[in-house]
Order: sequence, then C-alpha cells, then structure tokens
Amino acid sequence: MKREMADLNGSGKTQAHYRVMSYGRRTFEEFVEACAQGSTVTPADIVAVISRVSAELAWQLSSGYSVTIDGLGTFSGKLGVVSDKALDDFEQDTEHRNARSLAFTGVNYRVDKRLVYDINKKCYKLERGGESRLKHSPYTKEERIERARQWLREHLLMHVADYAVLNKLSRTTASLELRDVANDPESGIISQGRRSAKVYLLGSR
Repeated sequence: MKREMADLNGSGKTQAHYRVMSYGRRTFEEFVEACAQGSTVTPADIVAVISRVSAELAWQLSSGYSVTIDGLGTFSGKLGVVSDKALDDFEQDTEHRNARSLAFTGVNYRVDKRLVYDINKKCYKLERGGESRLKHSPYTKEERIERARQWLREHLLMHVADYAVLNKLSRTTASLELRDVANDPESGIISQGRRSAKVYLLGSR
C-alpha cells in the first residue's frame, strides 16, 4: 500500500511510503503447526526448542552479550532508566545514576540479510494495494495557529488530539506541526511535559 506521509524536511512536498498490507496475525500455535508440516518433528518438539532458545537468549543478553542466530539476525539488550530519583549515595548532587535506576527496557534486533533475501525469493509477485492520502486541513498554517491560540484562551491547555480535531489534521501531522509551533518564540505557544503527557499552553510573546 502506498501512503502519503507528512513533509518532514521542509521541502513543501509530502512523501510516499510503502508498507505491506496486513492479512492478519498468525498465532503462536498456527506458526508452530506450519513449521511442523512436512517435517519429522512434532509441534511439541518445536515448542520445546523455541522455549529453550528464548530462555538461553535472555540469559546471554542479560550477561552483556549480543547473540547472532544465523538466518534470523543479531540480538542485543537495550538499557533504559526506570527511576529518575535513585542517585548514587555518595554523589547526591551529580547526575550519575545508581544501577538500581537502570533496567533492560527492550531488545535491539538487526535482521540477517539472508532472511530478507529469502522473503523476497518467496514473494513471487507484488501487487499494488491502493493508496492512503493524508487528511489536509482547510485552514492555512497561520489560521491553524490562531485557532489554537483561541482554543487556549478558552481551555488553558491543549493536547495534540485537540489540535488535530480543531484544524482537521491527522494526528501525525498535528504532532509535527505543534512541535514546530512550540519551538517558535513568535507563536505564543509553548509545550510542557514529555511524550503522551505533553501539553501546549499560551506563553509570553
């Protein structure tokens, strides 16, 4: 499927992005059954191997190793902060974090090129799946910003979803535009918070 994406580089033109159309999700049981078809191993054997591989992978990643599985790719652990309050006892006034404030928050995965090659080889024919166009606002950017200011005068704070509905934009386009607006001191709009907790307020101009 061809999707129209928001302008991210200021060129004034939208970008085209292609993605595979989804026909649903295979359950673990369905995947195991498919793996067992035409082979001498049973679904139970496959489940046992996958469970053992998963357990060993967790152990190796937790020990600081990256693991390469031929035909699949390379896995490595990803650390993140789970607490903004736990600092080293002997350096309370520094930004050094205690190890207790860190945890594995995910796994980095780099696909094996042979897997990509095999997918392409098994994909005998690609077909166009239609197009998905962006929702275009009937207002100019200046009008959208002024409408946002008026909203804030009445409601005090604004979320991305509010800006999207107010100006008839997609949520993605609204988020990108609001970020630029908040970074412009002349807009009179500022942001507070992060990610899903981010809100927009009227600031001083």
